[in-house]
Amino acid sequence: MKKMISIIAISLVLSISIFSIKIYAATLDTINITTDKQTVHPNETVKVNINFGQDLGSYTIDVAYDNNLLEYVSSEGGTANDNGTRVRVYFFDQTGGSSPRNSMSVTFKAKSGITTSNPTNFSITAEGLANPDASVTYDDITIPITKNIVVEPVYTDYNIALSYTGEVKKDEQKDMKITISSSMGKNYEHTRIIANATTPSGGTVNLFATDSQGLEHDIIQNGWGNASGDPIGGVDVKKELAVKGKFTKPGDYSIKLSLINRDDSDAVIASKTFKITVTEKATISTEPENTEPVKPEEKPENNEEIINKEQNEISNKNTIQNNKKPNKLPKTGNTVYVIILSTVAVLVIAYVCLRKRK
Repeated sequence: MKKMISIIAISLVLSISIFSIKIYAATLDTINITTDKQTVHPNETVKVNINFGQDLGSYTIDVAYDNNLLEYVSSEGGTANDNGTRVRVYFFDQTGGSSPRNSMSVTFKAKSGITTSNPTNFSITAEGLANPDASVTYDDITIPITKNIVVEPVYTDYNIALSYTGEVKKDEQKDMKITISSSMGKNYEHTRIIANATTPSGGTVNLFATDSQGLEHDIIQNGWGNASGDPIGGVDVKKELAVKGKFTKPGDYSIKLSLINRDDSDAVIASKTFKITVTEKATISTEPENTEPVKPEEKPENNEEIINKEQNEISNKNTIQNNKKPNKLPKTGNTVYVIILSTVAVLVIAYVCLRKRK
């Protein structure tokens, strides 16, 4: 009998011990951590929400963060302390279990001046976890629970332009310029430029660009850039590429330029289509220019017109003669007499002189 009582007593003690271990060494596996946004822009806030999944009477939660990207703003659900890289929130229900909490939160703000995409995370650990009346305690969370976010600027889409001046003529190389720009371009490590063309029937087009080694590449056929891609991104980014376009037929062409991401299976980052009208080359004449004015065709005159024309010519001639002024004034009658008398006087004097000599 005594032996039986001893066995029962030992069993009860072991059962109570096992039960107590289960009660006081539980694991809080209902905790859930979320953020109100996954991408945070400069000067925007992000809130880390920690839901315990049940009421707790006490806890101490540590939330570690990257102080190069974020700064602490506030917390809710306990007394907070920020050391610059970690926010610690402490809570204890001093009412003995009548005012427990089942969640808490911490708010951060992204710093200004960020110009690139920055993946980062919040790292959460916990200790001092207990139920409202402290009859159950939970294992400390020593392996951090992480929540990932990205801190980046507000990006502006890339713009692609194809510019040139004047007309584009058949079989003549045309200087053109491709420009890719953005006031705040997202950063990509490996990008290339590719082109697709639609041409008139039988026509072809080339866009030639020359690399740093002097080698010429046709963007239509081979694209442009390092085979693995070139980086792009940042504030007021602008890339320019000089090309020479050649079109073999007159007509309307369509060229689509695209910027692709080699790290994402050549996904298109930006693209734009350009319409180009090609005209015939101007022809140059080798014949000398005729500088003589072209005379209007003369109509034949009939007999009546000829007679009228002759009469008009005679009338005009008479009018001109009548209106013509004499070059010398006519001599008057007195002038003639003076000449005759002078001549007679000379003859008389000559005669008298001859008589006296004889």
